[in-house]
Amino acid sequence: MIAVLAGCGGKAASGPAGMPPAPVLVAKAVRRTVPMQIKEIGTVEAFSSIAIKARVEGNLVAIHFKEGDYVRTGQRLFTIDPRPYAAALRQVQANLARDQANATQARADEQRYEFLLKEGVGSRQQFDQAYANSASLAAAVAADNAAVETARLNLQYTEIRSPIDGRTGSLQNHVGDLIKADSDTPMVTIDQVRPIYVDFSIPESDLAEVRAARETRQLEVDAEIPGAQASAEHGLLAFIDNSVDKTTGTITLKGLFQNENRRLWPGQFVNATLTLREIPDAVLAPTQALQTGQQGEFVYVVGPDLKATPRPVVTGPAIGDDTIIERGLDGGETVVIDGQIRLMPGAKVRIKRSLDAGGAAQ
Repeated sequence: MIAVLAGCGGKAASGPAGMPPAPVLVAKAVRRTVPMQIKEIGTVEAFSSIAIKARVEGNLVAIHFKEGDYVRTGQRLFTIDPRPYAAALRQVQANLARDQANATQARADEQRYEFLLKEGVGSRQQFDQAYANSASLAAAVAADNAAVETARLNLQYTEIRSPIDGRTGSLQNHVGDLIKADSDTPMVTIDQVRPIYVDFSIPESDLAEVRAARETRQLEVDAEIPGAQASAEHGLLAFIDNSVDKTTGTITLKGLFQNENRRLWPGQFVNATLTLREIPDAVLAPTQALQTGQQGEFVYVVGPDLKATPRPVVTGPAIGDDTIIERGLDGGETVVIDGQIRLMPGAKVRIKRSLDAGGAAQ
């Protein structure tokens, strides 16, 4: 908000036709660089959300974290009773050893009958039988190796570890529960909060300007937590949806925030501000100063002689409580922001009081 002038006009001479000076509030038009921004309500969204489910069935024997904990990639979360899977691994390893021994013997028999066949002593039938037996046992060994690998994986799956860094949600299972493989209900959900997204929607009419600005540079997005004393979080525009919502006439955007201090929380509402560009050396006047007449918009400018003169202006977009004046003011003029209803061209004014920069009466 542009600071309003302090001071008092004192005792001024009467205006036209002996009318007393009109009491008004005034402010200065100023020049400064202002950002062109779009402000919307946004929602914080986890960068990724992983539903943790078991790959094998069994009794849950240990939980290695507390719900709500921040966990790291590879950190152990749950332990399912490994004993049945350890026994299954030993069984298939024994089968592998047995079939490897039989395969070795069958290979030796095959080589022996091959030699006898070449010497004209053995028969073709004996060699074919030995060859088939050797090939069959070699295939059994290959199947046993696959079974061992599967059993080893199943044993590893009894230790459930976190696939990402993130915050855990509510626990859905407890020690002693019978866990089913790939159950419909996850055991816990982990939300990745570093980095994190802020979703917000803008009107369709702003889309072209956003796309044009994004082609020239990265666009900054600020997220302010309502009621928080800390400064806004800063991020970058990371996503523009591929279609406009026909029911609302808006399109969804996402800002990506590093969220190092984890202030942004999934599901939280924030005030999102997208900065498109900056206008250097723009003239700003309080929006309260703007009046509308038959010739368009104008403001009352107060001169050194405390006379109010209407001046036509061409306005641009509003910036908070102020409006950009594209033509009509050069900056530094004193404009009336309250009491215009009593004014006419050339009327004398009396500055009745002033406001400080925060808008409080002095």
